[in-house]
Amino acid sequence: MRWEINGAGIVAMLSEKLLDLAFTRAVKHGSLEMTTAGGRRFTFGDGTEPQVSIRFTDAPAQMALCLHPELKLGELFVEGRLVIENGTILDLLQLLLQDTHGELDELPLHRLRKIRAKMMRRAENNAARSKRNVAHHYDLDGRLYSLFLDSDRQYSCAYFDDPDVSLEGAQMAKKRHIAAKLMVDPGQSILDIGSGWGGMGLYLAQVAGAGSVKGVTLSEEQLEVSRKRSATACLQDRVQFELQDYRLTKGSFDRIVSVGMFEHVGVSSYDAYFQTCRNLLKADGVMLLHTIGRSGTPYPTNPWITKYIFPGGHLPVLSEIMPAIERAGLMVTDIEILRLHYAYTLKAWRERFMAHREEILRLYDERFCRMWECYLAMSESAFRWQDAVVFQLQLAQRNDVVPLTRDYIAERETALKEAEQNMELKRSA
Repeated sequence: MRWEINGAGIVAMLSEKLLDLAFTRAVKHGSLEMTTAGGRRFTFGDGTEPQVSIRFTDAPAQMALCLHPELKLGELFVEGRLVIENGTILDLLQLLLQDTHGELDELPLHRLRKIRAKMMRRAENNAARSKRNVAHHYDLDGRLYSLFLDSDRQYSCAYFDDPDVSLEGAQMAKKRHIAAKLMVDPGQSILDIGSGWGGMGLYLAQVAGAGSVKGVTLSEEQLEVSRKRSATACLQDRVQFELQDYRLTKGSFDRIVSVGMFEHVGVSSYDAYFQTCRNLLKADGVMLLHTIGRSGTPYPTNPWITKYIFPGGHLPVLSEIMPAIERAGLMVTDIEILRLHYAYTLKAWRERFMAHREEILRLYDERFCRMWECYLAMSESAFRWQDAVVFQLQLAQRNDVVPLTRDYIAERETALKEAEQNMELKRSA
């Protein structure tokens, strides 16, 4: 028993010293007060905002955070072993990331995790695994998403062409921006890979005038909602949604769009993804890929996110995507990198989530609410203080199918905005 007490005391002392060192390095601006499980208090920063106070409930929690901070920060917060007594989880993340630009020290197990993640990436996301991964996140109670997304249930980065625009306006601008880059003309056929709740496909038919839209998804919950929306809009003959893996899709399409789905493909399946897209895209066709990525060097996705929120997910850098595009015989005709747009989007989602927390608590439980608050805060911090961005890649098989200058994007956006306004007038008449 004496050895166990001494051992526990050593763990507590060592973890306190490691946390003191780590927080001293990380927190330069703002104020962080830490109370250990043994009651010792430490302060870090320059005393400015944000001001955050945290408390550990047990010494093993302190050591766990030292050994594996990216995984254990979320776990300890959700379990209530890391208590934020003043401020929010987002405030804490700001203190830890804003001055380090998201760069982590080589703490114990950090290098080992990188090696393990690299080995895990070789495992292919086959159809069965992909469906399980999608169901883990997207087949939750549909009422959850209605409480924090916009009315069209766009669950991807919005486009803030005006910093003061509402979430609904920014999500409409996103659809408009993508449709303009796709250069959708009346009568064309479109494939929507990862069609979500159907908003993009319906927009391309109703506003952009596409002749036919096929949306494929692996989420049964999303499929049901999408089909109901298509029926309500009397568009079943032009907009159809299927529960189907993109690799099993047949046909030939003038346009292909994929928004917020590529993050789930997995590096080992990039070749299959782009080869499939090339086979489905007409020779004079255009594809628009909208995906979260990273602006740094290849690095494993946050382990807490992949364990609890998006299993099988990976945020690629361009150097991981481009070789697969080239091998598929496609060419990149345009690249746009959206910076901070997703931070603004996630801020709006997080605020709406917290405003409806009591309703969500009735749907699930306290642990779920804490987990999703942490997820939204971690994601927002990745776009604010780390290197997460959104790539919009325009792809084609030929170099003559896209105009020589980018003027066409603004011109088509103007025309689409007029079409939106005309639809709204008819709806309200």
